[in-house]
Amino acid sequence: MVQIPPYPTPSGQDTGAHHGARRTTPLHSVLPAGATVDPNLNPRQREAVLYLDGPCLVLAGAGSGKTRVITQKIAYLLRECSYPARQVVALTFTNKAAREMNERVRALVNPQWLRGLTVGTFHSLGLRFLREEYASAGLKRGFSILDAHDAQALVQELLATTDRARLRAVQQTISLWKNALLDPDGAAHAARDANEAEAARTYRSYQATLMAYQSVDFDDLIRLPAQMLAADAPLRARWQSRVQYLLVDEYQDTNVCQYQIVRLLCGDRAMFTAVGDDDQAIYAWRGATSENLAQLGRDYPQLRLIKLEQNYRSVQRILQAANEVISHNPKAFEKTLWSDLGLGDPIRVTPMDSDLAEAESIAMRLSASRFERQAQWKDFAVLYRGNHQSRVMEQALRNLRIPYTVSGGQSFFDKAEVRDMLSWLRLIANEDEDPAFIRAATTPRRGIGQGTLQALGTEAAHRGVSLFTVAVEVTEAILPAARQRQAVQDFVKLIQNFQARATNRETPAGIAGEPGDGAGRILDDLLTAVNYERHLYDLFDDRQAQSRWTNVLDLTDWLKRKAAEDDMTLLELVQHVALVTMLDRSEDDEPDAVKLSTLHASKGLEFPYVYLIGVEEGLLPHRGGTDEGDDSEAGAAAQVRRIEEERRLMYVGITRAQRTLQVSWCRKRRRGRDDVACEPSRFIDEMGLQAEAAPPAGDMEPDRTLGLLKALLKK
Repeated sequence: MVQIPPYPTPSGQDTGAHHGARRTTPLHSVLPAGATVDPNLNPRQREAVLYLDGPCLVLAGAGSGKTRVITQKIAYLLRECSYPARQVVALTFTNKAAREMNERVRALVNPQWLRGLTVGTFHSLGLRFLREEYASAGLKRGFSILDAHDAQALVQELLATTDRARLRAVQQTISLWKNALLDPDGAAHAARDANEAEAARTYRSYQATLMAYQSVDFDDLIRLPAQMLAADAPLRARWQSRVQYLLVDEYQDTNVCQYQIVRLLCGDRAMFTAVGDDDQAIYAWRGATSENLAQLGRDYPQLRLIKLEQNYRSVQRILQAANEVISHNPKAFEKTLWSDLGLGDPIRVTPMDSDLAEAESIAMRLSASRFERQAQWKDFAVLYRGNHQSRVMEQALRNLRIPYTVSGGQSFFDKAEVRDMLSWLRLIANEDEDPAFIRAATTPRRGIGQGTLQALGTEAAHRGVSLFTVAVEVTEAILPAARQRQAVQDFVKLIQNFQARATNRETPAGIAGEPGDGAGRILDDLLTAVNYERHLYDLFDDRQAQSRWTNVLDLTDWLKRKAAEDDMTLLELVQHVALVTMLDRSEDDEPDAVKLSTLHASKGLEFPYVYLIGVEEGLLPHRGGTDEGDDSEAGAAAQVRRIEEERRLMYVGITRAQRTLQVSWCRKRRRGRDDVACEPSRFIDEMGLQAEAAPPAGDMEPDRTLGLLKALLKK
């Protein structure tokens, strides 16, 4: 049995010797400052790395080096404090951030000391928890994870509607309830109107269906562990003993459920470091609450607060504008960003006659600036409040042959052919997952149509079992036609063959291969058995079919590589893919192209040259939702909270810029078929800046465009 190292008491004195420790007192009390960490850390960063006397909150302003602090602290814990890597956990919110953190730690610590280190997302930790504790959660070992598309399809089936807005509203409401740890009974009690009452009824049926499918959705990966840790003392003690030290990045983005995970894993000993910034809390719409930052101080009176205010990203003028804007929000913690990178260029605020003129002007300015500064295209970003703003900007960039990428475009995992193949894998991993059954059974077509599915569905609902269970036992009473029964039986046999190979059972006759084949060979044989390539060429012209088939091959190549690298079985691979498809999905290097991005998607990124467009009232800040026109006290409070979050979004946009920032707004903007008059955003005044004269408007002829480019270069 592994001896669990005791925790230091709040006084900083050890209650006993660490297992394999090289000291009996905290290292930072006997060694000179900076002796064991990067000497380039500033005093506040060094303090955050070395502090181990209890819970710690690092208030990290934009660009203040928070990832450096976290990775240096992990290295310090492993190298100097003798913490076993398997008992140190670092959590963040995206796979990309986790990968970056992992890479930095590996550059600091001997690889032999990293075995068992957990650096990942809340959701990946939740998946790991449920893989180990599936029985206590009432799940089988091969439970499935429903992605957003399948979850919405399930909600749609329960609501019996095609109204997309209604579907999204109900799905988001259920998600918010789960993130707040409300079960269906609690949601029914909390429902404030008829729409929420409907959502609560749907929530109850939705959860019952998920359990019948032996599936969880994305929110359950956090909700279930939180509930289980709270309710089961032995389980909680077991997991607390495995988490000697916890580090949490982007703490302001945690929701109620995630905060409970932190508290329950840390227990009374509270050995953790939370890193966050209340000024960058922009995800209230998905359940995050910056109140968690203030709550830490109330729950942990001994909390050490350390502020990181030196910015290593931006010049002083940009930081001054950001400080001015955010000063109009109430503060849980006061801080002021500063930089020693110099004053920098003045921030330009330009009114434009229309969104078309705005896009054309920015495309020309951007092209001229790249030439003048000898920069790369990827040094430039155009940021905006809503996805719909990208269309006219894309057209302007295409007209000048400027390469660009758009954040939030269709993911590889959202492509129909990729989702088709993944449905087969999900069904093999979990035969009770009805959405996967329906998609696999009908793509490609194999004699199982809507009539057959309806008959199977009616019987499944009557018996309270899955579609696959009925399909295995299909009788003449369920499907009178012999042809229908044969098609279903053939499909079942195909799935069972691959299930046997994936789970080391004896392989029935009919499919080549040996029991317990590796994931790579099974994937190759599955492609052959499904005959998906033929299906594509039957549906599409040769060019489209080839493109889609290439995507399928790319998927299977990636899956085989992942299975080989991480020694995953096919079942583990399916769970991993389900998680990857719901977090940031691309692992490709950034191309040399201008980045078009919403402000929400830009968080965590930085660019030398930033254009912040559409800074108008009604757009940024965005026009409100249900609280608009509500004169009640609650409505007025909701309106204030909305503006405060929009102001934080503006702050995030400003602080993406390293060297130059250009802000623009339009006097009129096309909405539908009408031109609507616009006013500059209140945030422009709050930045303390003056607008310049508007440039010429209208469509740009080639000669005129060239002339303006030359003028910009001369200027």
